[in-house]
Amino acid sequence: MPRITRVYTRTGDDGTTGLGVRIRVRKDDARVEAYGAVDELNSALGVAVAAGPSTPVAESLRRVQQELFHLGSDLCVPPDDGAPAVPRIEQRHIEALEKTIDRLQEELEPLANFVLPGGCASAAALHLARTICRRAERRLVTLAAAEPVGAPALTYVNRLSDALFVMARYENLVRGESDVLWDSRA
Repeated sequence: MPRITRVYTRTGDDGTTGLGVRIRVRKDDARVEAYGAVDELNSALGVAVAAGPSTPVAESLRRVQQELFHLGSDLCVPPDDGAPAVPRIEQRHIEALEKTIDRLQEELEPLANFVLPGGCASAAALHLARTICRRAERRLVTLAAAEPVGAPALTYVNRLSDALFVMARYENLVRGESDVLWDSRA
C-alpha cells in the first residue's frame, strides 16, 4: 500500500502526472481522463451513500467504491508483461454486480416507460452517479481505441451503470416513492 506523507509534490505543476509505470503524461491524456472519470464516479457514490440508502444498496455501494479503486489502479498501470502487479478488475467483480442487479430487480415491477432521474434523495443521487458512470464508460472506450485496457474494465463499467439504475429504482420502491416516468406528450 502506498504511504502518503505529503499531499502536494509540485511535480504536476507543469501539467503532467505520473502513471503507475513511472512515466509522465499530460493531465489531459486519455488514460488520465479515464481514471479521473472513475474517481469522479467514486465521489458521486460517496454522496449516494451519504444520502442514506437502504442497507442492501449501501452495502453494495461500499463494495463498489473499493472496486473502483481497483479500476483506477487497473487504468493507472497499463496492462503489459512488464507492468507491476496491482489490483485489477476481474470477472468476479462483474459477477457480483450481476447478482446485485438480479437480487434487487426481483422486487421491482417491469418497466413500462422510460424513467426520469428523481424520486427520493438516495435514488436521485444514484441516478446522478449512473450518468457519471456512463461518462467514465465513454472515456474508457476512447482509451481502449488507442491503448490497451484490461478486458473486464469496460464490461464492469457498463454493468455498473445498469446496477446503479436498478439501485435507484429500488430506493424509490423501499422509500414509497414512485419512479418519475417520462411523459412523451409534455
